[in-house]
Amino acid sequence: MAGGPLRIGYVPEHFSTPIHFAQKHYGLDAELKPFPSGTGAMITALRAKEIDIGIGLTEGWIAGLGKPDLEGDGGYRLVGTYVDTPLCWAISTGAERPEITSVESLKGGKIGVSRIGSGSYVMGFVLADQRGWLTPGQQPFADNVVLDNFANLRAAVNSGAADFFMWEHFTQKRYFDAGEIRRVGEIYTPWSSWKIVASTDLAADDARVQVLFEKLDKGVAHFNENQEEAVEYIYKNLDYTEADAREWLKTVKFPTQTKGVKSETVESCVAILQKAGVLVPEKGMQPGAMVI
Repeated sequence: MAGGPLRIGYVPEHFSTPIHFAQKHYGLDAELKPFPSGTGAMITALRAKEIDIGIGLTEGWIAGLGKPDLEGDGGYRLVGTYVDTPLCWAISTGAERPEITSVESLKGGKIGVSRIGSGSYVMGFVLADQRGWLTPGQQPFADNVVLDNFANLRAAVNSGAADFFMWEHFTQKRYFDAGEIRRVGEIYTPWSSWKIVASTDLAADDARVQVLFEKLDKGVAHFNENQEEAVEYIYKNLDYTEADAREWLKTVKFPTQTKGVKSETVESCVAILQKAGVLVPEKGMQPGAMVI
């Protein structure tokens, strides 16, 4: 690992565009490994030493380190901030599920998730907390149906295997427009949405990580200065329409400097996840230890 290119896990969605630009235009020397299933799958890969860096959802990373039964050193630490804005999770059900008329209809139902511990799993608890559905010592939903990826989630709400799931709004929008699934509501993360983590096997002073931040910063600047190129890349290479790519650009803000994580962001996320029952106070890794 010491001398080769970093192995970077990422989610192959519209948010990945600055990573693509960093490699295409600024020579980011890395092996990019797509994880369509999301952050939970990257946590598994980090702990299995299959990747060195992960770029994924804040709540997934923090829940993974804060859980009471954490094994060893957890396998990774937060080192950078990739997106400054919150994430809009659209809450979706099947196209022909007349019994589901609103978010309130989902209370006690079956939630589809990509993995246990993923963002789609964690945000179910945040939703339940915001809606007043939490009862101490009880799960807020009848079942957490593990479905691995977005395609399986869509199929499950139509078959009845799950009642609903949550995924990023613009990634779902073309499927709402096509009538494959139906949007019943939304929930925003109460924190900036994407963070960068590094394997604990990497030395704290590994020069490749500093170079990664420098290249990502250039990729972000290129994204900001070349919006037409960004739109074209998104609709030609990823699963979005041109119109949806343009609308998404209005909602997202990447940091000018990706290195570093604000301690108050981690503390706030941990506090909300504790309130929602995802994490347990005084157990698991504490916020200050999650960040390098």
